[in-house]
This record gives sequence, C-alpha cells and structure tokens, in this order.
Amino acid sequence: MTLRKIAGLGALLSLVSPGLAMADEVVLNSGDTAWMLTATALVLFMTIPGLALFYGGMVRSKNILSVMMQCFAITCLMSILWMVYGYSLAFDTTGMEAGVLNFSSFVGGLDRAFLSGLTPESLTAAFPESVFIVFQMTFAIITPALIVGAFAERMKFSAMLIFMAVWFTLVYAPIAHMVWSGDGGLMWDWGVLDFAGGTVVHINAGVAGLVACLVLGKRKGFPTTAMAPHNLGLTLVGAAMLWVGWFGFNAGSAVAANGTAGMAMLVTQVATAAAALGWMFAEWITHGKPSALGIASGVVAGLVAITPAAGTVGPVGALIIGLAAGVICFLCATSLKRKLGYDDSLDAFGVHGIGGIVGALLTGVFAAPALGGFGTVEDIPLQVWIQFKGVLFTVVYTAIVTFAILKVLDLVMGLRVTEEEETVGLDLAQHNERGYNL
Repeated sequence: MTLRKIAGLGALLSLVSPGLAMADEVVLNSGDTAWMLTATALVLFMTIPGLALFYGGMVRSKNILSVMMQCFAITCLMSILWMVYGYSLAFDTTGMEAGVLNFSSFVGGLDRAFLSGLTPESLTAAFPESVFIVFQMTFAIITPALIVGAFAERMKFSAMLIFMAVWFTLVYAPIAHMVWSGDGGLMWDWGVLDFAGGTVVHINAGVAGLVACLVLGKRKGFPTTAMAPHNLGLTLVGAAMLWVGWFGFNAGSAVAANGTAGMAMLVTQVATAAAALGWMFAEWITHGKPSALGIASGVVAGLVAITPAAGTVGPVGALIIGLAAGVICFLCATSLKRKLGYDDSLDAFGVHGIGGIVGALLTGVFAAPALGGFGTVEDIPLQVWIQFKGVLFTVVYTAIVTFAILKVLDLVMGLRVTEEEETVGLDLAQHNERGYNL
C-alpha cells in the first residue's frame, strides 16, 4: 500500500507524531474516511469468508473444516499480534532517515506497541489512524493465511499457529517495514514500487508456502493418488469474493477517495479478467477443455499480478500484465510443479509467488508514462532492475527465515500429523468434527 511519488506513505506518516495528527496540517475528510472504512471491510472479507471458501472447496471433503479453521484462527491471531506489536514493527519510523542504512531500515521499534499514543482524534492523512491500523491489519491477516494453501491437509494445527506467529514477527512485519514505512526503509530507499502488496503479501506468502511444502514433504499418496477438489462450487464462490474484496485491497491502497483509487479499481478489473481468460485458453489449448478450477485460479493470478502495479499502470499495461500472469501462472502451477515434483497443495506458490513476481517486474515496465502508466518511471531498465532487486531480496530473506522457523519447530514439536491422522482427515483428527454429516 504505497503511493510513491503520488502521496507516499512516508509523507503520510510524517504527519503524525507519534500517531497524533497535527491539527494545522491535516483535517479529517469524511469522504476519505468512509471509503477507507469500506475498503477495510472488503479486505477482511477476502480472508473470511473468501479465502476460507476458495481453499476449502479445493481440498478433499475430510479436510474442509481444517482449512477453514486455519483461516479463521489466523484472522484472530494476527489481529491481536498486530495490535500488540505488529503495527509498531511495521510502521514505527523512529530512527529512520532517507538514505541512511541502519537497524531501523529493516524493522520498526516498539514505540507504538499496544498502539501507544492512539486516540480517537489521531489521523493518518485525512482519516482516523485507527482505520489505517485496521486496514493494514487486514493485510497482515491475509498474508499468512495464503501460506495455508501450500501445506493443506498435513500440518498440525498447533504447529501451524506457532509457525504463523513467529513468521509474522520475523518475516511479514520486517518486509512490510522495508517496503512501506517511508524514507529510510531499505526497499523504499531503493525505489521499489509495490502499491498494494505484490512483494509484501504475495511473493512473501508464496515463497514461504513453497518452503513449507518442501519441509513438510508430500501428502500421503501424492502424486499417484487422486486428490481432486471436493467442491468446486465453494471454490468459485470464494474466488468471486476474493475478486470483489480485492477492490478494497488495491483501490483502498490509495488511502483516499480520489482518482488514483478509481484507476486502481479499473486496472484491477481489466487485469483480472485478462488473466482469467489467459489461464482458461492456455488450459483449453493444452488439456483440451477449460475448467472451472482453471478460470478461478486465473482470476486470483490476475488479482495478484496487478497488486503491485495498481496505482501506477494504465489500462493497456493492466491488460498485458493480466494476460502474462494468467499464462505464466498456469504453466508454473501445472507443468513446472509436475516436473519438479513438489506438493504445493493448492498452488500458493504457483499463483501467489509466481504471480507476485510477474507483477512486480512488469510494474517496472508499465508504470512508465511512455507506456501509458501514471508513475514517474523514466528509465525502464533501471526500474526493472530495482524491482528485481526487491524481488530477489524478498525471496532470499523469506526462504531462509521461513526454513529456519520450520526446522526449529519440527525439532521442538513436530510439524506433521501422523500418517493415520492424515488418512482419517484433519477435520476429525485435529478438530473432532466433520464438514459433512450424512
């Protein structure tokens, strides 16, 4: 969620000290406030029920409750951690200075722990800081929830909770700080463009998901046993909810009811439709028939890819980004996964990781006004290099830290359910419930 060169978050945060707005600098705008309240609700809607249904329909019937339970539990856990220290680690700007590399360039301090200094009058830009806090909280909620799709049907619920808490602390909050906290943030100072979370959310979650599925190993019977989605109707409903909620994700990242929000909404719709068609036709040509799962996956791939670019690209750029994401994510979620043999259960890496990388790199191209963009990119090769640096840093940092967290947890408490529990299904084994009682 950044408006670099338009209304940068660093500039917004400079208006609060420490979070208390200066009355002579900013005044509450009821229109911006109403829009941000709406956008915040839409982003929460993406996780519960959107992602819960999207993932729930894709697993086998014996695991639907486990996946949905994980999404709900993560929503609750991240909400509390964000209030206690997450917001502070991500957005505390104490010690930061443009062009100066220090510890504060990588992670914030604890000056805002437990939301210290927040009052009903505190403003960020022209709306309450409390709304900004919840808006960013919803990003912190959905990012770890996306990882669930990579290790679905085989991870202990207890291990999942601890992993998510530690991963949020050591990976999500620092990456968000480096990209979005403003002048002095590592990737902010590099000039990385990430309007609404291509790097912070999708590459971050996708890479973590890939590492998680590799550390846990394949599901029992994969790939020889058929593991078809048990209810694609739920998956399509979930994809539709994600699509609608994503307008809050992208257009809301304008942090105002303005032209940038309107353009972000337009390009999100264009890219999503293009990616869905790109995936559908690629699958049709390759496999002979288009599938409902394919078009739903294409929708998400397009939403992911346009996320970093939504505030800076025009409609034509969005069309190209969407088509590229649809085709490339299809190939990675099918041919590449089959060739390499990893068990990314619900294609968290193939859609979010790859889609985020495609979107991040192409943002450096189509944010240029010369190609119909609305950013300030004049040197396209240079910006693409900056984007690549941001992608590479995120991939390496996330992969290493995620691997370390998982390995330690595996030694301490074990990550996987037993073979018997996996056979019975996690609904009964972990929660003593059934998704369907016939």
